[in-house]
Amino acid sequence: MRNHATPYTVILAILLGASLASAKTLLQQRDALTTFLESRAKTVATGAVNPDTWADPDSSFRHLPMSGPSAPPGAREADRIAALPGQPPRVNFDQYSGYVTVSEQHGRALFYYFVEAAYEASSKPLVLWLNGGPGCSSLGAGAMQELGPFRVNPDGKTLSRNRHAWNNVANVIFLESPAGVGFSYSNTSSENHESGDTRTAVDAYIFLLNWLERFPEYKGRDFYIAGESYGGHYVPQLATVIVALRNLGATSMNLKGIFVGNPYLDDYKNTRGRYEFLWNHGVMSDEVWGNISAHCSFGRLEGKACGQAKASFRTGDIDRYNIYAPVCIRSRDRSLHSSGYLAGYDPCIGYYVDAYFNNPEVQKAMHARTNTDWSECANLIWTDAPISMVPTIDWLVNNGLRVWLYSGDMDDVCPITATRYSVKDLNLTITNPWRPWYTPDSEVGGYAQQYKGGFTFASVRGAGHMVPSFQPKRSLVLFYSFMKGVLPPAVPELNA
Repeated sequence: MRNHATPYTVILAILLGASLASAKTLLQQRDALTTFLESRAKTVATGAVNPDTWADPDSSFRHLPMSGPSAPPGAREADRIAALPGQPPRVNFDQYSGYVTVSEQHGRALFYYFVEAAYEASSKPLVLWLNGGPGCSSLGAGAMQELGPFRVNPDGKTLSRNRHAWNNVANVIFLESPAGVGFSYSNTSSENHESGDTRTAVDAYIFLLNWLERFPEYKGRDFYIAGESYGGHYVPQLATVIVALRNLGATSMNLKGIFVGNPYLDDYKNTRGRYEFLWNHGVMSDEVWGNISAHCSFGRLEGKACGQAKASFRTGDIDRYNIYAPVCIRSRDRSLHSSGYLAGYDPCIGYYVDAYFNNPEVQKAMHARTNTDWSECANLIWTDAPISMVPTIDWLVNNGLRVWLYSGDMDDVCPITATRYSVKDLNLTITNPWRPWYTPDSEVGGYAQQYKGGFTFASVRGAGHMVPSFQPKRSLVLFYSFMKGVLPPAVPELNA
């Protein structure tokens, strides 16, 4: 949460011709996770407990179907995108988008955008990407700001190529989930404003079943699920549904592994990790951190002294998703500009994406419902979520799934400090100790450690919450290594 402007910053903003209020709007729209964390803290403090769907996956999901209904004739071709408005020339891959119904009873349909690999798509694996929130669009964030083949230009009308897009190495689906997010919808209006972990996971599974009927050549293809942020819930939970049904012989999906960046994994560990991260990075003084440590248990119930300790410092007007990144400023003439320079990163891109997907020509080209008021994140009421994802991840590792977690090391929303606490709770045996990993350019891309069962935890150096936005080349190197099941080189290639 950003602090109120001081008189000095107000005067400075006037001198610079900037509007602080306008600059804050986009952050508030995107900051669904912070809103969730605030409401979650109140819910957990009341002692409210949801039934644990994830305690016995083999029983919880045995009722789900093992295959989808046959796709209507011509459904795949109807989803083909001839060209996105404003796309650059010489696009060398096929694109599709449209709706897949996941509940006939409620009229619930999820919107997807699918990009085939630029080279040898028929031999490349299939990847499903899920952004978090909860309630944020994988189309607006993942596809157009992170790992997709295009980035929206400042004019909000044209696109440029992302040289480090993940469809260089895989066929990638971006899913807007749950209903109510982006172009996805339900004819049962309440479902567009309320959701939860269980329904989100089940709907994503039904989506995959039905999508594979539309694209049958991907049945049996090596399949991976990737995501970030609250994807720390979405991704392992969807994987759990698939693995549980596979254990029962009820699905043939060839799920090989999951790859989750800056994951939100544990209510309590994330709270402790956020404050510890700020102290580690010089945002918080020793005295304030000592006071918080002395008065906060980072558990379900916290006393008044803990709240006072937490409120005793200010972060300043920084981006908590990357504490070293510039922020977007809107001037009085409504022009947008960055408060500083960071190579390859534009903090105002969310505005461009919003303008692009609210363009009627774009909605028509992508087969979305026209006149949709598209936004990157939806204000959803979240009804169920486990306090910790550690038991679910442990179950997946024990069932032989390849599990990699990674953290951009400049994020304070789901910081590396919090993820480390959850990794420690897994209590796995280390097989490959913490060491640097290198990119093909012989630079340190980050650090990594592997554990018994193949579980891997890695950092991406110089990245914030949305790792592919800040370090696109490093994120692609790590993702490719994940699919191959081996860490990037431990020494520079030139010296290997």
